[in-house]
Amino acid sequence: MKKNKSGSGHIILTSHPPREGKVPGVKWGAKTLEERWPIIAIMADHASSNVIGAYAGAYSVYRAMAAAIGALDPLHVPDLTNTTPPEKIGPHPQWCDPEKIVSLDPWGHMVGDAFDDFRKRGLDVRPTIAVTQAHINMPEIKDAMREGRLKPDGDILNDRGDVKVTKAAIDPVWYLPGIAKRFEIEESDLRRALFEFSGGMFPELITRNDLKIFLPPIGGHTLYFFGDPETIHDPNVKLACRVHDECNGSDVFGSDICTCRPYLCHGVELCIEMAQKGGNGLIIYNRKEGRALGEVTKFLVYNARKRQEGGDRADKYFERTECVAGVQDMRFQQLMPDMFHWLGVTKIDRFASMSDMKFNALASAGIDVIERIEIPPELIPADAAVEMEAKKAAGYFAKESKTASDLEHVKGRPLDE
Repeated sequence: MKKNKSGSGHIILTSHPPREGKVPGVKWGAKTLEERWPIIAIMADHASSNVIGAYAGAYSVYRAMAAAIGALDPLHVPDLTNTTPPEKIGPHPQWCDPEKIVSLDPWGHMVGDAFDDFRKRGLDVRPTIAVTQAHINMPEIKDAMREGRLKPDGDILNDRGDVKVTKAAIDPVWYLPGIAKRFEIEESDLRRALFEFSGGMFPELITRNDLKIFLPPIGGHTLYFFGDPETIHDPNVKLACRVHDECNGSDVFGSDICTCRPYLCHGVELCIEMAQKGGNGLIIYNRKEGRALGEVTKFLVYNARKRQEGGDRADKYFERTECVAGVQDMRFQQLMPDMFHWLGVTKIDRFASMSDMKFNALASAGIDVIERIEIPPELIPADAAVEMEAKKAAGYFAKESKTASDLEHVKGRPLDE
């Protein structure tokens, strides 16, 4: 901070002081991590940062609060001893293409060991991806075992219904030139919109063209691997997959107005089955509550749907969302294939999704989908019938199985067509 030129003594906060050459910029798409350079976001020393934003952006306000009340040393640098991934992921050729991955840092899980000397010098270099191992247990898995659809094998699935998984948490890291190109807009327009619609929270977006990386204050992604993560990129090893966008009401609390939890559980079942056959399963869980419109907006739409004349109707399903939110969907599936590129995946054998938006995004990114799996009718809750009818009426799902090469015409077109 500094005094203003008038000499009044008022304090002016400067959110983007000059870096004075302390830290090199990030070379997005470089062939090695050392050449690419680490992402460094130090709030206590902007001159030592080479990105816009803060680590774990969705939680950075809590971090600020902890520092404000004295619970956190603002200069704390994490000790990352024994935090390295238990499984090897990458590098893959897609990491070196600056257009393939634009919304996450593909090297984000490797910086713990690679740049330990930076932390010893006081530079806050943190992973933006963490990988660990665990077990999951869901009532629906036990139901599938009881009904004979799944059988314990003592490895992937035991007789108590515990499923062995590897999981990865990914924080968003946006390469702004690549994001702009993906959406076919000017980078300057993207930066200005991000600045204006965040209430001017990040002035560097329009004043620091030398900073190309933005850590947005949004939720990230969690990936669950069933089988061997080190072979997930191998096209000769079959892959079952569910890409699931967060629905807290259904996923956690079992609300029956949509098919979200039933479809998620069905996807988990397919992944277990594929892993037991020597293949791999993958669940991608995106923090995009209410089609990325937010839970408050979603609940307002629920009210509007139920109270309209004639009650909840399939022909008004998307219209009521647009009346409240201004758009029907803000999930932007164009960015979703980046996670497959991070894993080196080029083919999905069984894709548990009815969404043409997701399918077309994968096809446009050159990822082949061999078979699309519809949710079994018996898993659809009664109150979710309106949702299913609306989606089918809107052309949400086409049963024909197509590959990326079949859908060359999709590139550059809206993904909801």
